[in-house]
Parts: sequence; structure tokens; C-alpha cells
Amino acid sequence: MADDALLRRIDRLESRHAIAELISVYGIACDDHDMPRLMGLFTPDAEFDTKSGLMHAENPADIELMFIEAFKIRGPAFHWSHDHIVEFDEADADRATGTVLSHAETTPHGEPSLAAMRYEDEYKRINGRWLFRKRTINFLYYVPAKDYLTALNTRERVTVAGNRLPADYPENLGPWQEFDAKHKAD
Repeated sequence: MADDALLRRIDRLESRHAIAELISVYGIACDDHDMPRLMGLFTPDAEFDTKSGLMHAENPADIELMFIEAFKIRGPAFHWSHDHIVEFDEADADRATGTVLSHAETTPHGEPSLAAMRYEDEYKRINGRWLFRKRTINFLYYVPAKDYLTALNTRERVTVAGNRLPADYPENLGPWQEFDAKHKAD
């Protein structure tokens, strides 16, 4: 019994490390426009989504097309991840969920831009390898660099093809709304 618990703990430590590398390789593959490497990070039943619906794909073929279209307009970029939380499925050792906080510097249509994102992930281990089962990207902001100094002062913090759209978070989160309801009237 103690051996099983120790093996489970070791597996989770190794899995946490493998998932962290999965996240890092994703950023590198996006920056390098390395489609084979990028697509090798997703399960056969993978999905990719945004809360706003700006990016949505329900299978690997559609995910690939979505990224091809994004990369066609984007020049050099640099993605990096910060904090990462992983929660393992108690009923299935080959499943986990996670939250990843990250930033990116990109150049859509040649315009230097900055982004802050929060990914909500589902991971699945297939043949001993952790992969993305689902990625949902949420934007705190995605703006041209020239707009960054004032971007956080407005709800419209996501710029797509010159249009300003509402950010995916935090204003729509329950805790944010509860705090505002309780304290903004003060």
C-alpha cells in the first residue's frame, strides 16, 4: 500500500514536469511556426477555444488550419509562461487539468503587440506522453505595443484586425463581479 502511494507521488512529480515541458514546447513551436512540432502536442480528439469565440477548433485538422491562418499574418513572436497550476484527476492517472499564466510579444500584420493570457487546459497522457486534450485561451489584453500604456484602463483590451473587443477576463469572473458589487459602491 505504501509502495503504491509512493509510486503515485513519483508519477505526479514526473507528470507535472512533463506537462510543464509540454507548455514550453507549445510556446517555442508557436514562435518558430513549427507546425509539425505544434500539432504533435495535441491529442487526436483535441479542441482549442477562446471564451470570446475568436479562435475555435474542434479537432486537430481545424486546429492546424486555425494556427496556419494566425501564423500567415504574424511575424516574429516570443511566448513565455509564468505560473502553472496542475490538478490531477483522482479517478484517472492519465488525465489532468491546468491553468497557465503567460505573456506574448507578437507582430500581427507587422505591428508589434503585447498580450497577457490565461490558458485553461485539459491534459491527457497517451502512450506515456502528456498532450493537450483542450486549450482555452483567455486574454487579459492583446494590444499594439503603442497602446499598452492605456489599454488596461478600458474593457476593450483585445485588438483584432484593428477592432477593439472586450477582454476575456477578469471582469466576467464571479469573484471579480462579487468584489465590485460589494466594494465599488463604497
